[in-house]
Amino acid sequence: MTVQDVARQLPDIPVVRDRSRSLAMLDAILCPEWEYRYYSFDADWGPKEELASMRNGSGDDYAIFLSPVGAWVRVFDHESPMSPWVLEPPRPWPGVLDNVPTVFQAWVQESAFTLEGVPMVTACLWRQSADDRWQTGVIDFPAGREDPDGSGWLLELLLDSAPEAYREYAEDYYQPRSVDLAAVREIYALRPLTQELVSTLNDELSLADLARDISKIRYPTTAT
Repeated sequence: MTVQDVARQLPDIPVVRDRSRSLAMLDAILCPEWEYRYYSFDADWGPKEELASMRNGSGDDYAIFLSPVGAWVRVFDHESPMSPWVLEPPRPWPGVLDNVPTVFQAWVQESAFTLEGVPMVTACLWRQSADDRWQTGVIDFPAGREDPDGSGWLLELLLDSAPEAYREYAEDYYQPRSVDLAAVREIYALRPLTQELVSTLNDELSLADLARDISKIRYPTTAT
């Protein structure tokens, strides 16, 4: 799978946004320590800008910038044969960023996702608000890898709508914790967060403990 395959499978922007909020809320409940979570969502990244992100602690991550103009997705697989650091001098793989529209260029150069001025990217895709599909660059992919740019496995939970997919990830990462599937389904549906729902997933956590995360994710609660 390449980013071009991902572009054909990735849901529309509102679905990506809502699923990203669900993933972030679930991780916040299961893991109160932010630095150990995979999934995050910041509804106040910038003026009228939101950021959905994932990082696995091993050097791989993605960032999805959302605003009224559309969405831009940046993926970085540090072991990809398309890493900027396989080239000399280091630079993004040809085609990955070449056709990114002007409206997204500020995000391409975002300092939080560059290293010594080099964008940390192995794949990207974008969709302006009026587009009917996701777009990618014209890329000559290296041979011999099923997922050469890392987009398939890093964006896996955005491509798979099944709550079971999140439970499988969470029970593996947060083991030996057992994750209640019905509770995951509730949060995937963005049902209002209650103490009962939180306790089903983490009986050591209260709604008050989650207040900051709820605000950043803009997740609905019984009080909103």
